[in-house]
This record gives sequence, structure tokens and C-alpha cells, in this order.
Amino acid sequence: MTKSDQREHTFGHDEEMRFKARGRKNKVLGLWAAGLMGKMGASAEAYACDIVMADFEKPGDYDVVHTLMHDLAAAGKSTEEYTIRRQGEHFMVETMKQG
Repeated sequence: MTKSDQREHTFGHDEEMRFKARGRKNKVLGLWAAGLMGKMGASAEAYACDIVMADFEKPGDYDVVHTLMHDLAAAGKSTEEYTIRRQGEHFMVETMKQG
């Protein structure tokens, strides 16, 4: 394998790891929000899966953050955008550690 092939392989692996970590981060973020809304068990898990799917609507975190803001506000648990983003950053660090 040439150095170029190795770099390409490493880049592809890194992208895959980030993609998986992002999905795990969004699930944990969804569970966090579900807890704030009083959802538990299967309801919380289903909500977290909805948040994971929301990430595919638009590039970046915009879709997830605004879905969470809307849902939390509707549940009477208004949460600022920066709070959700900060929580997401924290969860991303944790999920990247998990590999």
C-alpha cells in the first residue's frame, strides 16, 4: 500500500468514526432532552431515534438543535440554543472517546 493509499484509508476510517460518533452523540442528546421532557423507557428511546434521524435533514447540527429547541419549548422546557449546542459538544467528546 502506498503512502497515498494509506492516507486515503486513514481518512476514510476517520470519517466513518466521526459519523458513528455523531450518531451516538445525537442519540444521547435526544435521551438528555427526553429526560428533560419527562419521557422514560421506550418513549425516551423512540424520541432519541427521532433526533438521530433529524440529523439527516440538513448538513450540520442546525436541524437537531432546532428540533430539540422546538420540542423542549412545546413541552414547557424552553432551552437556549447555546445550552443544547454545549451539551452536544460535551456528548461528542464522550462518544469520540468510546471509539
